Amino acid sequence: MIYQGKQNEYFELEYVDCDNFRSFRPIVSGALQLLWFQSDGNKLIIDGIHQTFNNNQIVSLSQYHHVQYEQINAMKMLRFNSEFYCIINHDSEVGCKGVLYYTPAKIPVVSVQEPQFAIMNDAWNLTDMELEMKDELQLEMLQIVLKRILILCTRIYKMQGTLSFIDDSQHNLIREFNFLVEQNFKEQHSVSYYAGLLHKSPKTITNTFKKIDEKSPLQLIHDRILLEAKNLLHYTKRDISEIAYELGFENVQVFSRFFKRLSGISPTEFRLK
Repeated sequence: MIYQGKQNEYFELEYVDCDNFRSFRPIVSGALQLLWFQSDGNKLIIDGIHQTFNNNQIVSLSQYHHVQYEQINAMKMLRFNSEFYCIINHDSEVGCKGVLYYTPAKIPVVSVQEPQFAIMNDAWNLTDMELEMKDELQLEMLQIVLKRILILCTRIYKMQGTLSFIDDSQHNLIREFNFLVEQNFKEQHSVSYYAGLLHKSPKTITNTFKKIDEKSPLQLIHDRILLEAKNLLHYTKRDISEIAYELGFENVQVFSRFFKRLSGISPTEFRLK
């Protein structure tokens, strides 16, 4: 079911299975997604990488991801645009910026365990009920329920991994770094640039990432650039020199050396694969 408001607000909740998954568009322009898998063995291609997701895993995807469905057995799909609910403007309410969404070169996977299942399921079911309501309160109620789902997913994700080992200030530093990289990686390739925006030293940021056994901040920047390069090479016919310029490299030779060092093959070889 789809809600569309007068100010271009878009919200969608669908139940997708093996019989109907080919009829759904994997991407709606500008929309963020939550995919809650209800069985094992669901296969997607995300940014050119084959992925398999199992029962009670929730995946968050931003508008920047390229998504294809290979096999969907059972899945709840929730999509919304920034006109409906802007997670950046409402970050103080849900805290999912840089955690669920806008995380460089990483796809967050939330694993819903038995103690959390009932409350998560109730929230999704309430969303379904609110989509049936055609009154002046529908938009506000749908936004409230979406906010609850986003908060639940963020809390579970923080608890299930190494993020639980750091305090709130360190957690906020990581997610703000993630978000800034996602917004600026095409122009800014150095940790020192982001450290300056965050009023921290590069060493402080690096040490914080070490506490959660994450890749280094510089690796995250490089991985995000590489992912975008692969997407542009695979999904467009743009000239390699044009791609190099868009990604902030001074010339195609520097870009090609960067690409080959990280991927093991040249941009031309990758495009021909």
